[in-house]
Amino acid sequence: MFDRLALIGVGLIGSSIAHAVRKHGLASEIVATARSAETRETVARLGLADRVTETAAEAVEGADLIILCAPVGVFSALGAEIGPKLAPGAILTDVGSVKSAVVNDLSPHLPDHAHLVPGHPVAGTEESGPEAGFAELFEDRWCILTPPAGTDTKATDTLKDFWEALGSRVEIMEPGHHDLVLAITSHVPHLIAYNIVGTAADLEEVTQSEVIKFSAGGFRDFTRIAASDPTMWRDVFLNNKDAVLEMLGRFSEDLTALQRAIRWDDGDALYTLFSRTREIRRNIVEAGQDSPAPDFGRTHGQDD
Repeated sequence: MFDRLALIGVGLIGSSIAHAVRKHGLASEIVATARSAETRETVARLGLADRVTETAAEAVEGADLIILCAPVGVFSALGAEIGPKLAPGAILTDVGSVKSAVVNDLSPHLPDHAHLVPGHPVAGTEESGPEAGFAELFEDRWCILTPPAGTDTKATDTLKDFWEALGSRVEIMEPGHHDLVLAITSHVPHLIAYNIVGTAADLEEVTQSEVIKFSAGGFRDFTRIAASDPTMWRDVFLNNKDAVLEMLGRFSEDLTALQRAIRWDDGDALYTLFSRTREIRRNIVEAGQDSPAPDFGRTHGQDD
């Protein structure tokens, strides 16, 4: 599909893209770069790319598809670096979990002859780094594309075909709507997980290690989510603050109502809420987003 693919950043997602592109024969050449020399050496050792460059500007030269797999907090600087080097007709995309900030940070640096089609593969594990990737990561997972108004439809269609070739199901969405949806389905759950695991860590000394020793399934799920890459999630919250704060406000209001029901022994209210949330779980399974198998159908090390 592409003569030259440039990967800017080669962590879990970037390395998985490299594996999948190799597996399906989607690019004649893969060029990669990363900020640290250690990561670049690992990429070369693993054979994830045909060439490894020291800078992003070098990596994007002559590339017809460029995928930014770095933390979104550095996108403005990356855009300034690579913008003048983008080839005519090149498609620039990314894998970040926020999209409005990506459009705002990259658009000013994009030449008229290149196309910006931000993307978000909704897939991952708690592992990170170039050695964590595997070709099957995107299979039967959603990838959301958020082209800004006026984007060339051919570029969007080409990128859609690319992600479908990697095994993903593709949805087209407006950037701001994506950020609102992901705030409640991904960002706030991560924030809650970080908070509750942090609270448990504070209690660890008080309970003489019993928090970890007797961890039940619910807490184990929180620790899995809270083990996600700290740099990536720091940038997610800082770059999607409006949507996250809006969803946190709604969550706080609902939590207060739940607190009131417990305080006043309102069993009916608790039962009604728990029945509604149980139905949501069934809908998620029916939609093919998870399995009813034990442990939520997860294969450890390869779960979202």
